Amino acid sequence: MAKGYGPSEVDPYFTEYLKTTGDKALTKWQHYLPVYTRELSRFRQEPIRFLEIGVFQGGSLPLWKDFFCKESTMVFIDIDPDCEKHEIEDTNVRIGNQADPRFLEEVVQEFGPFDLILDDGSHISEHQIFSYEFLWPHINNEGLYIVEDTHTSYWPGFGGGYQNAASFMEYSKSLVDAMHSWYTDEDDVFPFNERAKELCSIRYYDSIVVIEKLIQNAIPQSFFAKNGKIEPSQSWFKKRGRTSYFAGRDGWMRKDKSTD
Repeated sequence: MAKGYGPSEVDPYFTEYLKTTGDKALTKWQHYLPVYTRELSRFRQEPIRFLEIGVFQGGSLPLWKDFFCKESTMVFIDIDPDCEKHEIEDTNVRIGNQADPRFLEEVVQEFGPFDLILDDGSHISEHQIFSYEFLWPHINNEGLYIVEDTHTSYWPGFGGGYQNAASFMEYSKSLVDAMHSWYTDEDDVFPFNERAKELCSIRYYDSIVVIEKLIQNAIPQSFFAKNGKIEPSQSWFKKRGRTSYFAGRDGWMRKDKSTD
């Protein structure tokens, strides 16, 4: 099992790699490096299928090629035809629009399914949402879908704006609700969402959202353990109109009994 990494730890690979970059430019926010260390280190143990949306000037191709196992399938897509020249040995560059279903289907059929997808493309919310919706079914179990530069969700020029329902950030918040829809107590306004069966976690970093897949064929199960005896239970899903066990014991919902 891969070791855990603290929020500020950076794999020396990244710091050393930056010192050896060539003429293919690479631009990243500094605070992304410890996120890469925490989220991607477990994928270095064996070959994976990796897809990055966005090539720019090609600097990320050698970065990721050397980071992951040599036998990994490395795929990069971009809308700019000039990016084709950035293809290097053991990488695959394909030209097309990340919001074009026909193009994405071609990529999936040629290289998928993927263990890891990184969206560093147009940063336009509509594109980010479309790519995620289309590609999520083509993520392997326990894989990650990562969207970078999500601060653009707060920029109207990228289809966002603060609490704009059309932004990727607001969309990702709806996934948090979907993940918890197992536990709905208000079926009329918050019904069970089938997406809960595949959402393991949604992790937010500064300008990065990480969505982890875990296929669950059964509803979550609680357990009660006492005196070495473990009793599994799914009774929580049969209850309605639940109230807190601690209601009235900690001051919650008590009427004010103070006097003048």
